[in-house]
Amino acid sequence: MRMSRLFNQTLREAPTDTEVSSHQLLVRAGYIQQLAAGIFSYLPLAKRVLTKIENIMRLEINKIGGQEVTMPVVHPAEVWKETGRWYQIGSEMGRFYDKSGRDMVLAMTHEEVVADIVRKSVRSYRQLPALIYHIQTKWRDDPRPRAGLIRVREFTMKDSYSLDMDEEGLDLQYRAHFQAYYNIFHRCGLPVKAFNSDVGMMGGTMAHEFMYLTPIGEDSLLICNTCGYSANRQIARFKKEAFNDEAPRNLEKVATPGAKTIAELANFLEIPESKTAKAVFLVATIVDGAEVEEKLVLAIVRGDMDLNETKLANALTAKELRPALEEEIIASGAVPGYASPKNLKDTVIVVDDLIPGSPNLVAGANEDGYHFKNVNFPRDYQADIVADIAVAEEDSLCPECGQRMILQRGVEVGNIFKLGTRYTEAMGANFLDAEGKSKPVIMGSYGIGSGRLMASVVEEYHDEYGIIWPISVAPYVVHLVVLSSKVKKSEADKENLDPNEVAEQLYKEFQASGIEILFDDRQESPGVKFNDADLIGIPIRLTISERALKSGGIEVMKRVQKEKEISPIDESQEVVKSTIIELQSRLDQMLLSVPFEE
Repeated sequence: MRMSRLFNQTLREAPTDTEVSSHQLLVRAGYIQQLAAGIFSYLPLAKRVLTKIENIMRLEINKIGGQEVTMPVVHPAEVWKETGRWYQIGSEMGRFYDKSGRDMVLAMTHEEVVADIVRKSVRSYRQLPALIYHIQTKWRDDPRPRAGLIRVREFTMKDSYSLDMDEEGLDLQYRAHFQAYYNIFHRCGLPVKAFNSDVGMMGGTMAHEFMYLTPIGEDSLLICNTCGYSANRQIARFKKEAFNDEAPRNLEKVATPGAKTIAELANFLEIPESKTAKAVFLVATIVDGAEVEEKLVLAIVRGDMDLNETKLANALTAKELRPALEEEIIASGAVPGYASPKNLKDTVIVVDDLIPGSPNLVAGANEDGYHFKNVNFPRDYQADIVADIAVAEEDSLCPECGQRMILQRGVEVGNIFKLGTRYTEAMGANFLDAEGKSKPVIMGSYGIGSGRLMASVVEEYHDEYGIIWPISVAPYVVHLVVLSSKVKKSEADKENLDPNEVAEQLYKEFQASGIEILFDDRQESPGVKFNDADLIGIPIRLTISERALKSGGIEVMKRVQKEKEISPIDESQEVVKSTIIELQSRLDQMLLSVPFEE
């Protein structure tokens, strides 16, 4: 491709609304343009990168038995109603009516469509196991798109779906994806780590997220460097230190004027926050079939800890949680700032599993300006649910080995789920086993967003000048730059090689040999050409100039090192091919077998 014909425009400065390096560089280098919040156009250079990323996905998923299909972006709402997710998913789902007035859905994911295909296609156990996948557009109306392609509303995802007759088959396909995903990310040059995660709206029995660890990430991850335990903070377990060496004491009401927060209360009574009970009121949306009900919830955790809303939602099987309004709290019989779980009405009480081992806590008295000392569970109040609902923090104790954990940030670049029969049972997607008994097909779901993966690669590989693409996903392998002299040649100079003629000949030869090459044939200054080359980030640069030709050849530079050498013109293809092998071998070293840990 000639840059004079390339549909691309580079920018010297990043737009003011770009937040992170990948967003800034992809816009400046002419890879993407924003149409609206979280909605982007992918221009020719980006499309070439995405195609390479998606072909790597195809390679690895095909290796484990995947068959590619294409499923619709628009779905009739009926299939989402069958599984209940029509009612469970909030405003992020794209809903609309067709011209006949029927409810329709813009695809967020394709579990329902797969289950529909299965119930129409699979009859016998002899058709299982199977694995289908597609690379398709998705829509999730995220209220807070940010960081360019890291968090968007419209995106392209590779999602695959495994179909099995038993749990053992699901285990095999799940573990095959676990390794295949590492292979995909490593072929793209991206270091990742798998973490246990929440199943969320997908449902099922197990999930892992593949995280690119970076300060720009929105996910918080707990890691034990001693034993290797790791999990998303949403579900991370941790070893809790109970204070169960005290005998329960008598309940005592004390005046605590103005002490409405845990910090104020602990300071007023001169006690550690760990000797208090933190009460948090929320309203949970509970879905039962097509019925939706809101319930007031009081969650109790120890005062030195914070509530984990994901764990709480899971304990309640709630669709979503919101903060309770003051009038809702008062209607339950509680007093905001001095709330107690004692004597509440129409309230679901959920207690953290550490509370039973934490005697003589200070809790609200449901009276303005007063608390109770020596509150003990279950002597003084009862709970509807006792569960782990506390947040793991930096330095929390590892649940496996008891050592301190660290907290890191990460971007989720892929996820895998054991769905089980969550969708097939709801939609009647059954098969006949060897004994002729009808059973629901067992499913797994596995996703990678190609745009987010591209942005993460840029976050990992860039410098102050621009992008540094790994050889496997670069839009082109070679960037050919010709520097033409504007000075009229003397008679003596005419005997020397002309840079433009040499560049044109090399461009044709590289094209003929199948090496992807971008040729900067523009009438621009050397500074503009070099700045654009650095910004665009193609791995190998060949520069043809009068100076290089007089020195015996052409200038060769690897973008990752910026070290230059002169190579004879007739050896340029061999030099490029050996450089490609060298750069590819660095990526190949990342392809390692990764042990699966549940």
